[in-house]
Amino acid sequence: MEQKLRKTPIVVFLAMICCILWGSAFPCIKIGYALFEIPSGDTASQILFAGIRFTLAGILAWIFGSVIAKKPMIPEKKAYGKIALLSLFQTVLQYLFFYVGLAHTTGVKSSVIKGADVFLCILASSLVFKLEKLTAKKIIGCIIGMTGVIIINLAGGSIDASITLLGEGFIVFSMIAHTMSSVLIKIFSKEHNPVMLSSFQFALGGIIMTICGLLFGGTLPVVTAKGIMMLIYMALISSVAYSLWSVLLKYNPVSRISVFGFMNPVFGVILSALLLGETEQALSINAVIALVLICTGIIIVNKTAKAEE
Repeated sequence: MEQKLRKTPIVVFLAMICCILWGSAFPCIKIGYALFEIPSGDTASQILFAGIRFTLAGILAWIFGSVIAKKPMIPEKKAYGKIALLSLFQTVLQYLFFYVGLAHTTGVKSSVIKGADVFLCILASSLVFKLEKLTAKKIIGCIIGMTGVIIINLAGGSIDASITLLGEGFIVFSMIAHTMSSVLIKIFSKEHNPVMLSSFQFALGGIIMTICGLLFGGTLPVVTAKGIMMLIYMALISSVAYSLWSVLLKYNPVSRISVFGFMNPVFGVILSALLLGETEQALSINAVIALVLICTGIIIVNKTAKAEE
């Protein structure tokens, strides 16, 4: 199994499934807000919505992992602290900062800043945690991929130079939290089942976010069958994608997997066009150029990391 999960076709296939799922989250979040009639500026209700989603994701990931393992996934005593730390960065801090930041800046700027977390993951893995080497080819690949992310987002609107702590600052904090979680899952999965870690960290983080949302007055104004189905689908996005991503990180260098994150905004734009009718970005020449640049960056970093193994 370990050797199979290092083969390039399998890595690409599974990573792209994750990116498609995460890309679908962009339009599905908007659809979910509409179905539950959550106002765009109601951050507390958005956090509550996310908390319920991640709690469900944890439960679903635990069920899937237990079925695959043919026994209930029970964390060892020494895993408790790691689950708490992982949950703090992956779910609680990342999404609390993201939702508050998104309420105080534009979606375009948020997407560009978040796109840079791929580069930050590789820097942290190489320079801080010494899990792999930082090479010129990796840097070049990241710069090319990041250029693609900026181009595809520029098609949806301009980016001004204004910066605020609650806006762009919180998006940066969210990016840092995501980077920490990627490195931590790589380290912790050496001793523990990555799907087990994913399920329990999602459940713990989701419960904390749900409580935070309720304490700040968050509600789900309208609950319908369609809304519940959308919430379940979004929980599946998190549970399936992050569990697969964690397994890939367990057996491959962080840079080799993280670089696929550049595809998230591409799929977000394409699926937003299909589901929301937002065709301006998806049908532009910018999207084609961005896709070429992002794929080029992924190939460069992937080949370099593969050669180092």
